[in-house]
Amino acid sequence: MDSTKNLPVAVIGAGPVGLAAAAHLLERGMEPLIFEAGPSAGAAIEQWRHIRLFSPWRFNIDAAAVRLLETTGWESPRPTALPYGGELIDQYLTPLAALPEIASRLQTGARVIAVTRAGLDKTHTRNRDTTPFVVRVQHEDGETRDHTVAAVIDASGTWSIRNPLGTSGLAAIGEDAAAGRISAPLPDVTGRDRAGFAGRRVLVVGAGHSAANTLISLADLAKEEPDTRILWAVRGASAEKVYGGGDADGLPARGQLGARLRRLVEAGTIELHTGFGISSLKSLDSQVTVESVDGRTLDADVVVPCTGFRPDLGILRELRLELDPAVEAPRELGPLIDPEFHSCGTVQPHGAKLLAHPDKDFYIVGMKSYGRAPTFLLATGYEQVRSVAAALAGDRVAADTVRLVLPESGVCSSDAGTSCDVPAASVEDAAGSAESGCCAAPDPVLVGFRTGLSHGRSVSN
Repeated sequence: MDSTKNLPVAVIGAGPVGLAAAAHLLERGMEPLIFEAGPSAGAAIEQWRHIRLFSPWRFNIDAAAVRLLETTGWESPRPTALPYGGELIDQYLTPLAALPEIASRLQTGARVIAVTRAGLDKTHTRNRDTTPFVVRVQHEDGETRDHTVAAVIDASGTWSIRNPLGTSGLAAIGEDAAAGRISAPLPDVTGRDRAGFAGRRVLVVGAGHSAANTLISLADLAKEEPDTRILWAVRGASAEKVYGGGDADGLPARGQLGARLRRLVEAGTIELHTGFGISSLKSLDSQVTVESVDGRTLDADVVVPCTGFRPDLGILRELRLELDPAVEAPRELGPLIDPEFHSCGTVQPHGAKLLAHPDKDFYIVGMKSYGRAPTFLLATGYEQVRSVAAALAGDRVAADTVRLVLPESGVCSSDAGTSCDVPAASVEDAAGSAESGCCAAPDPVLVGFRTGLSHGRSVSN
């Protein structure tokens, strides 16, 4: 960054990982410029503020951010408490974003629509590494402006693009036409979205914890609105992995969720349809008919798509990226997070070295860095941005030495969608089944890169 050292570092996204990136940059003496598409920090989390996380507070806050907050007398929430999404915003992100050090560098209502090199499209190589980046932003005042920056950290997440309802990674036939009958991925069915679900026939699609949370909330709604009917469709042959370990689950809150869901299915409150891979949707005047690949049909007033998310790579079209062909993560990271082989407890710590792309000083971090893989933890993202900030500051030793607190292996399994620290939305894998989501466990171990469980050793990546 020597030739561009007087320019700021762009941070795309003001969620937990984006604000943590800004905090680490500030500690390194660099100038962050934060672009948030929403009206406030944590805007994506605002859409699921009614959902409780499985991981306790101590896994959900970043060390550099906490150091900033503590200068104001901020008190950390109880480390072992399980926060709701709204509490993560109200008690952590909002106070963090309000700090003068952050607020003066945060632009909300600022949607990044492209990132490139100044004067160079992706086909040009000469002087590329020393040429600053240009971040094109649509601002809430209606203007589109270019911002010249030294480096770019993309922490924009994956919430904006959900996976389709259809199989094979494609939208089901008629899915777009039926959009008016498809809800948001994590609706607040007993609160602000109640009117759209009360007394209606609701089909929940997916086999992860987003589906489980929504189904249980719908069952609560049905107690007050008896005409509410709940259907649940999963592609796998059973829902056992969603039920989890019950009382033996490594995460008590997750075990309780699965046990309650099982009881609701067994009692007939929730009508479960297994082996239901969706081929088409047909929207009628008063409902939508959903057809499976084997010809079965379900009629619903509204469909809830708990099918997971995928990254928006369109804004990075003019950059030189090197992505894993399967999960769309940085190429070297992809095999370490492939959900067919790894859970959130077995993903090894990693930093700037594995997150780097051919375009120097550009990094994708946070949930977006995992592409389509579901095993991301907030703690992982915080260590990513600590390492990236060190790399941008020229401290290769700190950048390459990564330490990460992760859950005990064996308590997590794969899911897809958002973060494993949040109520992960599910997507069923190509083999036809989806495993339950994961989150940080109460009893952490230190995991070492390339060495499995390192129990406290620092490792280089």
